[in-house]
Amino acid sequence: MSSPSPASSTGTDPADVAPEEYPRKVLFVAGAGRSGTSTMAGLMSILGLHVPQPEVEADATNPKGFGEPRWVVDHHDRLLKEALVQVSDSRPDAWFETGRVATREPERIATAEWLDGHFDVNRELVVKDPRLSWFLSLWRVAAIRCGATPVFATMLRPPAEVVGSKQTYYANKLGSAHLAASWLNMLLHTERATRESVADGGRVFVRYGDLLDDWTRVTMSVGERLQLQHVMHARSEQIRDGHRFVDPSLRRMSQSLEDLALPRRLHDLTAQTWEELNKLADEGGDTPQVHATLDQLREEYVDLYAESEAISRSSVVAAEQTTRRQLKGGGGGGGRPGPAPAAPSSDAGRVADRIPHSVRALVPPKARQALRRAAGRERP
Repeated sequence: MSSPSPASSTGTDPADVAPEEYPRKVLFVAGAGRSGTSTMAGLMSILGLHVPQPEVEADATNPKGFGEPRWVVDHHDRLLKEALVQVSDSRPDAWFETGRVATREPERIATAEWLDGHFDVNRELVVKDPRLSWFLSLWRVAAIRCGATPVFATMLRPPAEVVGSKQTYYANKLGSAHLAASWLNMLLHTERATRESVADGGRVFVRYGDLLDDWTRVTMSVGERLQLQHVMHARSEQIRDGHRFVDPSLRRMSQSLEDLALPRRLHDLTAQTWEELNKLADEGGDTPQVHATLDQLREEYVDLYAESEAISRSSVVAAEQTTRRQLKGGGGGGGRPGPAPAAPSSDAGRVADRIPHSVRALVPPKARQALRRAAGRERP
């Protein structure tokens, strides 16, 4: 990393600027899970930004730590459950569902109150969670209500590597096509959700490979572009800690998009989207022309998903029948099933809770309502 940059365009000596005088700012690290978000958040923490405590503990899938505030993860889990949205959800409509939940005033108040309390520890915070992109508008509002500037860093990693990492470390069984589609859905909408920050220089896109190859250059560039004072004034001992933290071997996935054997149209959309997103990571590449192309690709993905839904109604019906059978306590044996006694509502509720969300999400809303009534769990 080069020598510390001036604290401002006025040339103020960094030594004369006290951290408690820095303007309030929140760096939101967005992007798909397994794309380098933990590495970015960890580096920002080492360089002086504050990860609100307590953090999610490291585990075998991420031994160097996640850089995720525990409250944020729990908050997002609750909101996703209420919206019936998965962390890796490929449905374009899922953005509407999370947006509907995120605009509720009690959620905005709770989010802003939690965020505000952590500025007493540090004037610059970093908030990261793979679920974050679903609620970017909620956090933008929260930061502004706290008198802070929200800025965004979206991590970019080749989609085939993201898919491979999720399958390896999360034992994901939903298949490459689903994971590639959820990557498309996540990145296309994350880009659109952060676009209003282009005018004030409040967003950057960072290639994970670039971060591993030369983290000092990349993080200094991020710090200068987003005016993160702790990064711009980083000390030599923090830089040494950063070198110990970054492990170039973290990029363990080497498969290509061709290795995923995706349906042709999904393959092409994924490849084209990756090409356009890469332009955003180049200096001067965040242009209206790229935005227009990404808008077109997002519309094409929405159309592809709608067509896929339209021709997969049999799968929906089968999922609905499976759900009905499990709610009624019916078996799955061969031959013509005999009549099964209806389960008491409390038992039905317990059975429903055991049905995977991926199955429940396939059932049309009206059918879900009917099933809840049958189980005695109709919502008020």
